[in-house]
Amino acid sequence: MVREKSPGPLFVVGLWRSGTSLLYTLLNKHPEIALMYEADLPLLPGLFRSSGSKADWQERWEFWNSALSRHRIDRQQIPPRLPDLQSAAEIVWKQYANGAGASVIYGEKSPNYYDSLQWLSRKFPNARVVVIWRDPVDICRSILRAAETGSSFFAKRGITHRALIGTRRLKRECEALLRQGVALHEIQYEEMVKDPAAVLSGICDFLQIPFDPQMASPEGGDRSAIYEADHHAGVKSNSIGRKNRKIRDEILLDAFKEKIDRYIAYWQREHNGAWPLYPKLPDGTHAEPSVTERAQDELTFRLLRAFDHFTSLVYCYAPISLLRRYRSARAKPARAGELQVKESAAMPEASPRG
Repeated sequence: MVREKSPGPLFVVGLWRSGTSLLYTLLNKHPEIALMYEADLPLLPGLFRSSGSKADWQERWEFWNSALSRHRIDRQQIPPRLPDLQSAAEIVWKQYANGAGASVIYGEKSPNYYDSLQWLSRKFPNARVVVIWRDPVDICRSILRAAETGSSFFAKRGITHRALIGTRRLKRECEALLRQGVALHEIQYEEMVKDPAAVLSGICDFLQIPFDPQMASPEGGDRSAIYEADHHAGVKSNSIGRKNRKIRDEILLDAFKEKIDRYIAYWQREHNGAWPLYPKLPDGTHAEPSVTERAQDELTFRLLRAFDHFTSLVYCYAPISLLRRYRSARAKPARAGELQVKESAAMPEASPRG
């Protein structure tokens, strides 16, 4: 069935370290696509009340993750008062798209919506969604290696637990969107690395735009909105994949690696081997998480997400002078550039709930 082009935004979503930044870079090389990089305004619904936006919503959003300055958004062109979050997000997305020379497809890439897709689809009923999957084992390895580079975000407690249990949450969100008839396209990181032209061509078919061959390589792509950080070195290179990379020692603890394997076996049995596609578990009987383990892990996940949500509320309502003092105090033991790079985005994975 051929879909009509949607007038709404495009969201590119996946778990952290699943290839969303690479996909963002490749997509934005198309002349008809201009996505923002982790703008994440929907993570701050507290900036908008029934009577409209708070007077300082732009200042607080900028303080949250520097979205406006990273994307060179002219704040003078944005009304200081707007009726709701949807209006504010659409205005900024469209301003960025027009400034980039593309106005057909706007929106953003962010892994932080992984358990909020239904909420987003209600807020933006004409939205389209592209989801990227990656082997959960490699995701967790990559998270820990990013922490080793000094990222405060990936070093925080419970981040790999969020990623593992969040994988199933994202799957449930995708299943719900499909039932609701939302335009959704899913890809696999491993396949994108192997044959980027084929995968990007499939996305273009989904978006009803012609494939542009330059999308098959990140070379020449605009990555100026991506945070400067050591763990982004790969996405800022001009090659795709693991060419010439030496094999690294296993970084996952045996106990956690075994937990991931148990969940993968459980999920693959649930989906008759169709999901997740990676890793390919060897033939044979594999242990699965017990009912008790699943219940405990789900409770831990909910507590972690409740903390994330609380953090977003603090950024929406606490005196901004107090937030600045807190951040300054946190910055003292950190490396010189780390605060500006990721400390401001170290907490924005709180999930908005309508």
